[in-house]
Amino acid sequence: MAGHRARQEQGIAETAATRLTRGVEVVRVPGLLQTPEYARNVFEQNAEFRQTPRDVDAAVRARVRRQEALHDPDKAFHFLLYEPALHARTCPVPVQLAQLDRLMGVIGLDSVRLGIVPLGARLRRAPSHGFWIYDRRLVIVETVNTEMWLEDEASLRLYERSWEWLEQSAVYGEQAQRLIGRVRAALDAA
Repeated sequence: MAGHRARQEQGIAETAATRLTRGVEVVRVPGLLQTPEYARNVFEQNAEFRQTPRDVDAAVRARVRRQEALHDPDKAFHFLLYEPALHARTCPVPVQLAQLDRLMGVIGLDSVRLGIVPLGARLRRAPSHGFWIYDRRLVIVETVNTEMWLEDEASLRLYERSWEWLEQSAVYGEQAQRLIGRVRAALDAA
């Protein structure tokens, strides 16, 4: 079984080959926006759950290296994050607070568009799982036991429609910052 570093290296290659990356996450912060400590928690939990090699340090370094693409002026990153991902307590409170601060900081980056879908938003269709669209050539869907790489036109159209419908319910900019701030304040008070 391969560890997490190899998959992060694949992510670096896909990100390098892509001009527009769109990511939807339902229960966790997108890897491209994770702090190193948040990523460490994700990798440790996944390694334990899936009983894979624990190459956590190498995986975290690769994930952080992948994030360098966020500052490439020739690339665009659009993220949709379902509000429960902000609340999911998958790491210690100080790590989660730092992660929320990181999300606040990426709002306004030239290459990044971060939308938060509030819990109370009217949805045309509820999000069922996270997925990533690389240009119009590839969709990656991660499940508990596998990762699907979809390249057929029908899948691309379906996932683009899912993106568009979810995006209609998202808030951006100051509204997204206020929502993240409320989650942070509640966590800070806990």
